[in-house]
Amino acid sequence: MASAAEQLAAHINFGQLSKATELKKRLWFTLGALIVYRLGTYIPLPGIDPSILKEIFDQQASGILGMFNMFAGGAFGRMTIFALGIMPYISAAIIMQLLTAVSPYFIALKKEGEPGRKKINQYTRYGTVFLATLQGYGIGVGLEGMTGSQGSAVIDPGMFFRATTVITLVGGTMFLMWLGEQITARGVGNGISLIIFAGIVAELPSALAGTLELGRTGALPAGLIVGFLLMAMVVIAIIVYVERAQRRVVVQYPKRQVGNKMFGGDSSHLPLKVNTAGVIPPIFASSLLLLPITLANFTANAGPEWLGTITAYLGRGQPLYLIMYSLFIGFFAFFYTSVVFNPSETADNLKKNGGFLPGIRPGKNTAEYLDFILTRLTVFGAIYLIAISILPELLISKYSVPFYFGGTSLLIVVTVTMDTVAQVQSHLLAHQYEGLIKKSRLRGRRG
Repeated sequence: MASAAEQLAAHINFGQLSKATELKKRLWFTLGALIVYRLGTYIPLPGIDPSILKEIFDQQASGILGMFNMFAGGAFGRMTIFALGIMPYISAAIIMQLLTAVSPYFIALKKEGEPGRKKINQYTRYGTVFLATLQGYGIGVGLEGMTGSQGSAVIDPGMFFRATTVITLVGGTMFLMWLGEQITARGVGNGISLIIFAGIVAELPSALAGTLELGRTGALPAGLIVGFLLMAMVVIAIIVYVERAQRRVVVQYPKRQVGNKMFGGDSSHLPLKVNTAGVIPPIFASSLLLLPITLANFTANAGPEWLGTITAYLGRGQPLYLIMYSLFIGFFAFFYTSVVFNPSETADNLKKNGGFLPGIRPGKNTAEYLDFILTRLTVFGAIYLIAISILPELLISKYSVPFYFGGTSLLIVVTVTMDTVAQVQSHLLAHQYEGLIKKSRLRGRRG
């Protein structure tokens, strides 16, 4: 975490920041929105006993529910109005992106431009409501079946409690979705990513305190705790290094004569990131695994036997869970890279602008060459994401260290920090250009 904070301080000129009025408004809006989100993670669902629920959750916190709680910023463990977090929206977005790749109707919508994008976003919202309703009802039924040493977690079980739970949780998820969109439009950074980021960072101090408490009581050896902290620092360093790494493909532009002057003849480069998909694959993979497992965990005691079997095999650190997690990460690394970067479109744009790759014919050959490079980079990026996400999982599941020191959480925190820093820098740069333009205009008028 220290390296991410140092990077933030090193790349932002706070003197310029004080003069950038628009950027300050965006930063204050982002901070205010995230504070509203954190306040909502402490408003409990109506009709539950928090003390009994905490006792029950503490017994299952080392399982998949602990990971769900991490993405929800602790709201799931406290069973608040934001207990579902933003995960139903992410799951719906995954489904829509898959449909835009295989369904002719959604492929046609995607090609329509802005009107098609609005329709796809609307379908994503409908999908979010549907998934949140299913999960909310599953949570309501599951809560009614939970009992601790002091009694049932639900004060007055029944259809009224289930209905209020569904309405409250769906409303909370839709509010977070809206809040994320507002941060993206009026704040700084990607709103959805920042909400997940804020939830993880807010729970880090308590996770660190809990780990140190385990060391104080002798449940964890002091050397092991130091080893985990060092591992976290190494993982952060690797993430920063790989996320900044890129393959630069040289692009040449021919000389052009316009009148008596010669233009062009310059060369530039096309930057291809090693990990083009960013933090999306682990988030998507976690979302897909959490969707069915949440229901399995809540109905394992009262539901059919096969649900209990699924819960056992897909528990944190179990071989099947690790295999499926790795496969999902690898799949989404390639899938999301194909969504973000289209070699054919890039090759066509280069050809239209007169650019070409040295030694490669424009058009189809350029597209094939870019696809070849991108595939090799994505193979390395997928292996990197799997290693970052899986290796800490093995240690965490074995020694019961909080999930907040896992590779997925660190990847989200560091990547979102770097992206936000980049956006702040771009706003500062735009502010500098605006200042130069205003000065040049004033000098022109005086002249």
